[in-house]
This record gives sequence, C-alpha cells and structure tokens, in this order.
Amino acid sequence: MKIVVIGGTGLIGSKVVSKLEGQGHEAVAAAPNTGVNTLTGEGLAEALDGADVVVDVSNSPSFEDDAVMEFFQTSTGNVLAAEKDAGVGHHFALSVVGTERLQDSGYFRAKQAQEKLIKDSGVPYSLVHATQFFEFVGAMAKAGTDGDTVHFAPVLFQPMASEDVATAVAKVAAGPPLNTTVEVAGPEQYRMDEFFREALPLRGDDRTVVADPDERYFGAELDERTLLPDGEATLGQIRFFEWPGRDGSRR
Repeated sequence: MKIVVIGGTGLIGSKVVSKLEGQGHEAVAAAPNTGVNTLTGEGLAEALDGADVVVDVSNSPSFEDDAVMEFFQTSTGNVLAAEKDAGVGHHFALSVVGTERLQDSGYFRAKQAQEKLIKDSGVPYSLVHATQFFEFVGAMAKAGTDGDTVHFAPVLFQPMASEDVATAVAKVAAGPPLNTTVEVAGPEQYRMDEFFREALPLRGDDRTVVADPDERYFGAELDERTLLPDGEATLGQIRFFEWPGRDGSRR
C-alpha cells in the first residue's frame, strides 16, 4: 500500500515511516521540509496521488489557544478534502488519552475539534489516543518549573516510549479503518510527582519536585485518573527506568 505520513519527518512520523517500509509498504513522509504544507495545501494533492492511507501525526508549532485551533482545523480540513479528491480510503490520526476530559485547555479543545472533523468527514478513519511520551519528560518539567522547584499534580499517568507509539500507529494504519478510537499506553502507572522525583535526577536535574494538587496540565485541572486510559488500552513494552533515553539523551 501507499501510505502518506503527515508529519513524517518528526519524532513519531519518522519512526512510523521506517516501520511501514519495513512491512513492505510505500511510505511517503509529508512535511514542509519535503514540500508538503497542509496549512497552505502546497504539495498535498501530489503527495496523496495514488495513496491508500493517510496517517496524520503532525502537531501545531504553537500551543497558543487561537493558533493551535487554527492549525488543527485548517490542516485537518485541507487533508480531508485532498483525501476525498484522491479517493483515499483510510484516514488515521494520532491524538491524546484524556482529550475529552481536558477541555479547559485550548490545546485539547483543538484536538477535540480535529477529531470531530475526522468523524464527520465521511472518510473511513481510525483514531489512536496515546499517553504522554517519555521524550517529553524535560518539556513537562520545564512547564511545571517555579524557580528551583518543579510542581506536579499528584495524579496517576502512564507514559510510554515514542517507539511503542510508532509501533501502534503503524499497526493500525496498515489495517482496515476502525471507525472508532483505540488507546495505547505505557506498561506502568506512576503518580506524577513521584515519577518526576525519580526521573529528574537521572538527567542531572536536582530541583525539588513538589506535589501540588492545583497544578494544571496544559491549562486543565487534573483528577486522579484524567490522564489514564478509559478501558482496555494496548500497552507498550518499554519501561521508563530501563529506557536508554531516561538520562535525557536523544534515543
């Protein structure tokens, strides 16, 4: 099959392209640096010519409320329109576990809007909701930093390696459309403040981690299970404290 990966040169997309090629598919990385711009439509029709599946793992360059909504609505709308013109039979998109419970956040309102566009488009689709990536540990700590302390709500989460995310994406994308949402998560649950209290020293970060029930996640309040899968999620195989990148190196 010809499978076009929107965001195919990024963290997840590049891994997905490699995995699909390893399965014998023609995987095309579509991104601005390969001549495909989903916001303007540049190169989109050419990339989708003859495509069987489109995989969208792109993300907004800005998380500001209006900008992120504009990105996901415009980009997704352009991709779906191009798919109809090209006769693509399967649209896949990657989203986030708990999106529907995080609607105080502009970012997650935008992701919810993206999902609605896909469901209402008439194009057969599959949606995968994934938990937080191990690779985002540093960015999450930065977001919670206040001086010499890092604040996290003492709630449960179940992070996973991008390698496991890409494996799940490639498997679903190469199969028939599900026309529903499935969830993937890491193999272990942690309380967020306790996790970062152990994880940050591995990166040479000696800041104090504070359990703060009022700390928000992308602007949204968190309950005990907001970030956990709802039901029977597919679990990854890679455990954080055995993951080679746990020291902050790029893996």
